Amino acid sequence: MHKDTKAERIKRMQIPAVDVPPELAGRIPPGQVVTDRFPILHEGEVPKYDMAAWSLRVFGEVAEEKTFSYDDILALPHTQIQCDIHCVTRWSKLDTVWEGVRFRDFLQLIDVKPEGKYVMIHADNDYETNVPLADLMGDDILLATTFDGKPLTLKHGWPLRLVVPHLYFWKSAKWIRGIEFMAEDHEGFWERNGFHNVADPFEEQRFSGEAIPIPEDEWVRKEFD
Repeated sequence: MHKDTKAERIKRMQIPAVDVPPELAGRIPPGQVVTDRFPILHEGEVPKYDMAAWSLRVFGEVAEEKTFSYDDILALPHTQIQCDIHCVTRWSKLDTVWEGVRFRDFLQLIDVKPEGKYVMIHADNDYETNVPLADLMGDDILLATTFDGKPLTLKHGWPLRLVVPHLYFWKSAKWIRGIEFMAEDHEGFWERNGFHNVADPFEEQRFSGEAIPIPEDEWVRKEFD
């Protein structure tokens, strides 16, 4: 029986009419709708944590595997960023404010082998997403602990989520528990289920094998903050 995947459902929907104000030209990727909402989209249930047992594991192509407690993360130097974020389901939210540990600063604690050029982010509910290490070295890439001046809410990824603003937001995994460095690229959860491996919003890299993808508007009907 043919499996009706989320990617296939998105492709069947119609592209929304988008009128981008001139002052926002260049900030809004093709086909995105700007919203003040922060829609809540994820697979599975929201995890519950005993923070005394919570840990972040760093492994793979590293000289030494390491494990960090949440207190370890909070004790590291934190950086605040302001950025636009873009979801594959067609919403964009502008000027969002996050705070956390800059990924490249976190790397100073890790001895990554030269061959470790790819990263798999492992998250709870058996989620994972892949990102080249080069894409995680920018000024605005965070292991985020706060949003809009407050601790992350459970539904937005508390206690720790990745923020990669220049890629579609499924790459910014919620509830992260592991960072795996890899010598070769491997697809993550959505990448194995019809979504693009790179996910550049300005190139509309929504789906694998689709030059002109057609989106859904399901985010409008989702819970939001």
